[in-house]
Amino acid sequence: MKILLLYPEMYDSFYAFRHLASLIGKKAAFPPLGLLTVAAMLPQNWERRLIDLNVKPLSDSDIEWADLVFLSAMNVQEESVRQIIRQCKRKNATIIAGGPLFTHEHERFDGIDHFVLNEAEITLPQFLADLESGRAKPIYKTLEFADVSKTPFPQMELINMKDYMYAIIQYSRGCPYLCDFCDVTTLYGRKPRTKSVEQIIAELDLIHKAGETQLVLFADDNLIGNKKILKSELLPALIEWQYKTNPGLYFMTQLTINLADDDEMMRLMLEAKFRNVFIGIETPQEDSLKVSLKNQNLKRDLLSNIHKLHQAGFTVMAGFIVGFDTDTDDSFKNMVNFIQESAIPIPIVNVLKAPPGTALFDRMKRENRLSRHFTFSEGETNIIPMMGAERLKSGFLHVVSSIYPPEHSYKRVKRFIETHEFPKYGIKTKEKYTMSQLYHIIKAIIKLAVYDKDSKYYRDLLLWTYKNKRRHFSLALMYGMMLYQLRENHKQIVTTLSKSA
Repeated sequence: MKILLLYPEMYDSFYAFRHLASLIGKKAAFPPLGLLTVAAMLPQNWERRLIDLNVKPLSDSDIEWADLVFLSAMNVQEESVRQIIRQCKRKNATIIAGGPLFTHEHERFDGIDHFVLNEAEITLPQFLADLESGRAKPIYKTLEFADVSKTPFPQMELINMKDYMYAIIQYSRGCPYLCDFCDVTTLYGRKPRTKSVEQIIAELDLIHKAGETQLVLFADDNLIGNKKILKSELLPALIEWQYKTNPGLYFMTQLTINLADDDEMMRLMLEAKFRNVFIGIETPQEDSLKVSLKNQNLKRDLLSNIHKLHQAGFTVMAGFIVGFDTDTDDSFKNMVNFIQESAIPIPIVNVLKAPPGTALFDRMKRENRLSRHFTFSEGETNIIPMMGAERLKSGFLHVVSSIYPPEHSYKRVKRFIETHEFPKYGIKTKEKYTMSQLYHIIKAIIKLAVYDKDSKYYRDLLLWTYKNKRRHFSLALMYGMMLYQLRENHKQIVTTLSKSA
């Protein structure tokens, strides 16, 4: 069999990092880990080709080559998914689809021949067995959760890591919390399931040998969801591996704010080389946190927690949401003040949405407040807001226009550099770059410092950092580049909302 594995194009949001990737000579942010893992589950004698549409376009000849097309997607990729289906159907291709987008709403997608839903470790073998016997069914799904310690290595040879900004790996699935706007517990359960330490180290060895990146994303729903096993197994193993191999790799991940409550966890993570952490702050409004069941953010000083993480050596990237039922006009001003005061260099703000499969979606459906199908665009929502659509839109635009443009964002990054300290733990790592990487970094710096329309802000940040906190100069270079992505994302938001007016 000839199998074509397709990863749809990401919507042009901040998370796609499209502008930043282009700036530094890359084609996309991260490899399609799920699809690479699915590829490893297919019979060994089958031929495989993988096309990431974020890297290259899909041609009709690619489709004609294949006996079967495997399509995997998240909600953010729906527009590209529909284009792929149309193109494949023109060529009479047989499509097998899976991933979160289809697991929640497979009935919305005509043209798919077989849906392999939920976790592929369970449903894909069932489909493959039926396919071999000529009895393949339209839908395969399960209520069980997979044993991820048996998940095979992703088949990384199907891609070129030079195309991507950073590598990606997954240690655990699942999250113990029940935030009502999040579908993680529906998809992956409340009890985090982990891979073996040996598998993670083996995957990291492959990334290290490839030598194309210094940054690895642990794409966990909540890395610290099972603190006991993380402290006793993974982090000690990562620390030992760092000292043994000195690979020059740093890690980033997603976790919850209660990391700040655990000094031992912080020390171990820093020694293991975790640096960037994405945290769902959502809102500084306690009533909004309560109504959304974001209980882990309650009864704490969020600002102090963020400053503590920065001073320890972490860089906090954070998600924020406007449009909770309890929000008022003051909520928008409070969010702007909180973000600027927190000195979070990269805050990502969205209007509240109700993804299928969440408690929020079910409640909005009961209250007859679903206005449309789920949409990922930052400024749009599928909820009829309590405060009214125009007030919410105006408030959202006030927030992003007060934190994303360079006159605001560069000021915030300066404050971050003032408060951030490098970790006291771990092996000293010398940054290593290939000639190609150096060329693109220098080219990006020249573009931002000389030719960009906001070059004065970038030059000022670099000069200020050189004078006041020279050790942080590389951070200033990097976050100036990320602020370019933030600015372009702001332009995209304003354009999208103006078209929908």
